[in-house]
Amino acid sequence: MSLSSRSSFSSSDATRFSTRLSVALIALGAFALGVASYVTAGLIPLITRELFILDAAAAQLVTAFTLAYAVGSPVVVTLLPGRCQREGLIAALVVFVLANALCAMSTSFIALLIWRGVAGVAAGVYLALGIAAAGAISREGRRGQALAVIMGGMASGTVLGVPLGLALAERLGWAVAFWLVAALGAIATAGLVIKLPRLPAPAPTPLRQKLAMLKHPPTLGILSVSLLAAIASLGMYTFIAPFMAAPAFGGVSSIALYLWVWGVGGIAGSFLIGPFVDRYLEARVTLVIMLVLTMALIALPLAAAQHPLMALLPIALWGAVGWALQVPQNNRLMQVRAPHGDAHLAVALNESALYLGSALGAGAGGLILTGGLSPWHLALAAAGAAALGAFLQLLLLARAHRR
Repeated sequence: MSLSSRSSFSSSDATRFSTRLSVALIALGAFALGVASYVTAGLIPLITRELFILDAAAAQLVTAFTLAYAVGSPVVVTLLPGRCQREGLIAALVVFVLANALCAMSTSFIALLIWRGVAGVAAGVYLALGIAAAGAISREGRRGQALAVIMGGMASGTVLGVPLGLALAERLGWAVAFWLVAALGAIATAGLVIKLPRLPAPAPTPLRQKLAMLKHPPTLGILSVSLLAAIASLGMYTFIAPFMAAPAFGGVSSIALYLWVWGVGGIAGSFLIGPFVDRYLEARVTLVIMLVLTMALIALPLAAAQHPLMALLPIALWGAVGWALQVPQNNRLMQVRAPHGDAHLAVALNESALYLGSALGAGAGGLILTGGLSPWHLALAAAGAAALGAFLQLLLLARAHRR
């Protein structure tokens, strides 16, 4: 081997290592986001006792984060110049770290509510820019795996980080959970400042052109499938406790095992989907995922009616495909929007669609229960939303084939 070829080989290896390290650091930040997104619900009893507020008021801390994430982050990403994506990514993570540190130091409910909202906006901006950055620095044929690592990081934060944060909070107070999130985010920030390369800057895009995305049929189709998937998956997740507690499904008193299996399935699905996205057409992968999600939600009441433990298999499948879906969806959005220079905004809107779908699914499930319908209808309604998403994806595939 010649000296020049050795030098080229070493340079190529160094570039690949740097890319993988950058993706891993973005995933570490996503892990912190996963903890921050879900840990507050478990902290409500501790917060209510220390701040002398009602449970209903404390629950608005979750609402503040999710609403700010869904609504605020696309606005910030829209206004961010394309040439500032690296700086915006790091700045969003810095704000996220500071907001969580200020949450930990808050002594009043109003201050805690405000900083949770700020953290929600920063989290949404960071994840959107992080996914876009990972796609930009990854070579063709490896982008799906890079996105899978990031989504796997967020899923791991939800499944592994949240129990750790709650265990520490029970011993040391609720503030320590926010300090944990801030510490993880600070480590990721330091690493990204050092290792994240400069990102390619798309051509400047006027605000009017960015808003025109909402009239672009292929983009709207992808976002609509994500919305329907979130209504089905995250909406049903909201009611997994009352569903499994119903006498028809075994009257389960503790759902910890079922939530854990759902989360482990999510981690597995997030990490394993990457090679399939790189090898096959994203639209076909999405169609298969939506079909599996539909079948898992249909099988859930049928399996649980036989024995509660039999529900673990459809729950694992449901968690796996529910988390895996966003890898092909975000990858496809980046491909569709790359010529327009606003892929990061499309990813932000996709994340907003997930939170909006979660809220719509939770609202629909609440109406089902308050309307006196049986828990069977929760799973059937969720399966119906997933089936509608699969049908829409089939139409998108057929349209793409005709074109």
